[in-house]
Amino acid sequence: MPRTRSLAWAELKIGIVTLAAIAIALTLLFTLGGQGGFFWQRYHLKTKFPNVYGLKEGALVRVAGVEVGKVSGVDFIGSEVEIVLEINESMRERIRSGSRASIGSLGLLGEATVEVTASLEGQPLKEWDYIPQGRGAGQISDAADAATRGLDEVTALVRDIRQGRGTVGKLFAEDELYTEIRSFVAATDRVVSGLERGQGTAGKLLKDPAAFDALKKSLDGLQQITARLNAGEGSLGRLLNDDALARSLSSASANVDTLTQRLNRGEGTAGKLLTDTALYERLTSLAQRVEQLTARLEKGEGTAGLLLQDRKLYDNLNGAVSEMKALLADVRKDPRKYLQVRVSIF
Repeated sequence: MPRTRSLAWAELKIGIVTLAAIAIALTLLFTLGGQGGFFWQRYHLKTKFPNVYGLKEGALVRVAGVEVGKVSGVDFIGSEVEIVLEINESMRERIRSGSRASIGSLGLLGEATVEVTASLEGQPLKEWDYIPQGRGAGQISDAADAATRGLDEVTALVRDIRQGRGTVGKLFAEDELYTEIRSFVAATDRVVSGLERGQGTAGKLLKDPAAFDALKKSLDGLQQITARLNAGEGSLGRLLNDDALARSLSSASANVDTLTQRLNRGEGTAGKLLTDTALYERLTSLAQRVEQLTARLEKGEGTAGLLLQDRKLYDNLNGAVSEMKALLADVRKDPRKYLQVRVSIF
């Protein structure tokens, strides 16, 4: 009888130890799941999105691509979806007010995750604080939206072309533009045909050997002239290659520069004429006097004015001059007539 009781107690102890081991294993499984550590080593943060793209509870939370926790709750708050995050306590210094949360994925078509950017700016977020929403990597929906917008633009472009809008649309819809293009192509074909037959200057240059030879001779002559210039022959060649002539030109330029400087300083007659105000005023006064004198002459004032304006005085002077000429002629013809000397002695 005592042996039976001892065996029952041993079996009971084995059962208790087994149950304890199972409980501990289950606790470890629940507490260590999702890279979050024990429940006392985790803290909670929240974020909100207008669209979570199929994110579920238990999804991974990553900071800079490193798994640091899991999603423990997904629920609607108004028109947005609130997400509760369980994050390892060791990430508290890396998740600050400068961090941003976004929806990512494990692959192109993989399970959705929450991506949090690491930041050293701002203050560390406290328990149940919100992580501001950020813009994550492109999603499949973004690509679909972009493709839809592209198709809409292509559709609108095709519609405009069919309605004859724009240059391409007019090319497809207007017969007049099509006719003009055909005329242009036909004219181009005629020009090419004329060139091939040797018509015109360009055609002769292409087909006529004499025109080609003449052009070649002209080019040869130009080459010879260039060679002579490079060799220093002729006036232009010496101008390009003769150092003495270059120095002479430089000296002449220097002299002109010196002369210009002297003129600017008012040296010499020309310099004073350019810079001396008194001389300018005297010349201006002289010009005014000449102008006044010319005006008086035109009015007939004074002897000279009368000579210019009085016809009678002019005729009298002309008659006097004529008589003087006749008298001189008579004197030359018979000087004794006018040169008689009588001597009387008292």
